[in-house]
Amino acid sequence: MTTPHTIAVLGLGRMGDALATRLVAQDWDVVGWTRSGRTSGAVKTTGDPNDAVAQADLVLLALFDGPACQQVLDDVRDSLRTDTIVLNTSTIAPAEASKLARQLGPSYIHAPVLGSVPAAAVGALQILAAADQDTLDRARPALETLGTVRRVDDASTAAALKLIANNSLAGAVLALRDSLRQADALGLPRAQVLDVLELGQLGGLVTRKRPFLAGRPAAVTAEFTIGALAKDMALLAAASNTPLRSAANLADTPAAPEADIAVAATAPAVEDAVLEPLRAYIRGHATSDPTHFRDAFLPTAHIEGIRDGAFVSWPLDEYCALFHGRPAPDEPTRSRRIDAIDVHGTVATATMTLWHGADTFTDIFLLVRVDDSWRIANKAYHRHSSVDR
Repeated sequence: MTTPHTIAVLGLGRMGDALATRLVAQDWDVVGWTRSGRTSGAVKTTGDPNDAVAQADLVLLALFDGPACQQVLDDVRDSLRTDTIVLNTSTIAPAEASKLARQLGPSYIHAPVLGSVPAAAVGALQILAAADQDTLDRARPALETLGTVRRVDDASTAAALKLIANNSLAGAVLALRDSLRQADALGLPRAQVLDVLELGQLGGLVTRKRPFLAGRPAAVTAEFTIGALAKDMALLAAASNTPLRSAANLADTPAAPEADIAVAATAPAVEDAVLEPLRAYIRGHATSDPTHFRDAFLPTAHIEGIRDGAFVSWPLDEYCALFHGRPAPDEPTRSRRIDAIDVHGTVATATMTLWHGADTFTDIFLLVRVDDSWRIANKAYHRHSSVDR
């Protein structure tokens, strides 16, 4: 069977764009597609994944998670030619990888990659490839354009090994965070601390992330994000049925998930008391019990934003009257995340995202320390709905 010549890259996020750009630079014929509509300057794109797949001898997936892989493959299934290879570089659960391998049969290669955007750009990824030998041989020229191929027995094993590798990265980030916090407590100069850490076991991570760690985040672009790493740790915890310290600690990191993983190492430690009113606020939404909101807010607090096109400024009593002690019918599908906390002595600001059905809320809080405890003094919010109104 012939070696593939035309490659469709489905997913042009950070890694997908880097993979596609590398292939183009090495004279492969590449067409790209992304769900977000993002376009790459180096890669020709199409607005319909079926158009991309119909032209391709090899379809490369670079998507965020298992459900995205399943959905995209379901959408393009009828456009896949019988001899088209599907090469999945996405980081997904072992069970999800096995399911895709069963669905697609010998034309499927599960090939998660070790390394981030810089490694992809120079073809230095480590690729954990699980496939039939004939299929792997056909795809090898494209794979070796991207890095070094390490054959793995099956798709589930390849997916599991990738999660284990990322768990070690999470552990390194947390170790680095602890070292920097201890150094700050000792009053050591940050530059000197980084010089010494570069000499030790964390040296590679420190070297790669030094602009972030030295307080110059604008100097670099995120290569691997907290959101992606936290997602991977949740997959590993579920697959292994083992609570992971790294998963819990990353989840508590007060930083936006799209931030570079180095932010997890530099985010300041936040005392638990600052988090408590925010947790009470989350409990209020989860239970619809106004008692939790009264625990979270000062009695003088106001909640402000735009509702039905008009500005509202509710006092606490009026806001609490909106809640009647019965959780929303779709509460099991709702989620909330504390994004960031910034403490300045006796005052603090915090940002939270709430996903409530078709609505996404961004809440911004002003907190104050009163009588040795923290309370929310005011909240402003922005509501975005995915449903036209």
